[in-house]
Amino acid sequence: MMKLLSTSSALVLSFILFFSHSIQAGQLSQYNAAKVQRAIQLQQQDKMKEAIGVLADLSPSLEYDKAYIQRMLGVFYWQSGNSNSAVSYLSKAVSSKQLADEQAWVTQRMLADLLLTEQRFSDALPHYYQLTKTLPEKQSIGDLWFRISQTHYQLSQWNKVLSALNKHERVAIYKKQSEKSQSLVLKLGAQLQLKQWKSAIPTLNSLIVLEPNKATWWQQLTSIQLRLNQPKNALDTLILAQRQGIELSQSELKLLAQLYAQRGIPEKAAETLSRLEGAKGDIDLLTMQASYWQSAKEWDKAIVTWSKAATLDSRFYWQVAQLQIQEGRHQQGLKTLDKVKDYKKTEDIALAKVRAYYKLNQIDSALLYAKRANDFIPSNEAKGWIKYLSQLRKTVNNSV
Repeated sequence: MMKLLSTSSALVLSFILFFSHSIQAGQLSQYNAAKVQRAIQLQQQDKMKEAIGVLADLSPSLEYDKAYIQRMLGVFYWQSGNSNSAVSYLSKAVSSKQLADEQAWVTQRMLADLLLTEQRFSDALPHYYQLTKTLPEKQSIGDLWFRISQTHYQLSQWNKVLSALNKHERVAIYKKQSEKSQSLVLKLGAQLQLKQWKSAIPTLNSLIVLEPNKATWWQQLTSIQLRLNQPKNALDTLILAQRQGIELSQSELKLLAQLYAQRGIPEKAAETLSRLEGAKGDIDLLTMQASYWQSAKEWDKAIVTWSKAATLDSRFYWQVAQLQIQEGRHQQGLKTLDKVKDYKKTEDIALAKVRAYYKLNQIDSALLYAKRANDFIPSNEAKGWIKYLSQLRKTVNNSV
């Protein structure tokens, strides 16, 4: 809205110049010209009420004089903050068809901008479209198409927003980066409303180039890439966002970890999860981290992380023990197995102890747990161990 007002202010200055030019050219009758000159002097002294009073008291008989004074009253009323009266007088001046060429164009532009400022969008549009048909030399048609796109946007007419922006972009000369950003923001809004996901990607890329530190653009780009089933691109986007210095939210960090895992980079997935708030005390986050470290074959880190999870839920001592035995830490593994309270794993625990005792060359203990495992749930593995360990013990005893 501030942008609209600043543009209208520029038009006010144009009007004042037109007023002076018209008086000098002698287009007004002598009496009315003198009154207009007096009103301009009062306006320049910030005496708006007096200036309006001078013009409001006039009863011009000539149609041109009437239209000219109506236009001038419209400008003065706008300057004094009376938008309704400003719109009323400017509408009369435009409808009269008495104003010529650039005077008529600038007056209608002022009216259109005021209507837009007052959120009378449907009333503003016909004026903007009319203005595109006859363009004075010093005026910018690119700015007009941008206003038209803004107006259609307010009316939720998304296809017309994009049509107007296409015309705007063909002729626009951006003096400031913010001007191009505003255009792209409108385009993106319309594309998202129309669910034109693929078209929105280059728009977002352009916004990121212009405003790389704005987290919203990175977030929306990632969201669209996921919607289009482009996880690789979504991962690249999040990585680039981090490098740019964008602080990822907790949900985005979780997403980043998942995408790393999908890409086959579990160590990055685990590292990313470790940066989450509560990562050291949340059972779900700990088990996810441990699983990723295990997938990455980072056995020491997996053992440490599973151990943290086990302090919160004893079920996870099973994973700790398995890795300890796998890594040759048999004594530690045996102690950890004693902490497993999951009775559904009774047979598995017994067989794990068989392997640990066997590696420690404690054949009698290994055979004891092999028989216990078979007593719990008879299995080929348990029977195999019993047969093998019994023969091994007999061989050892015979050799003594």
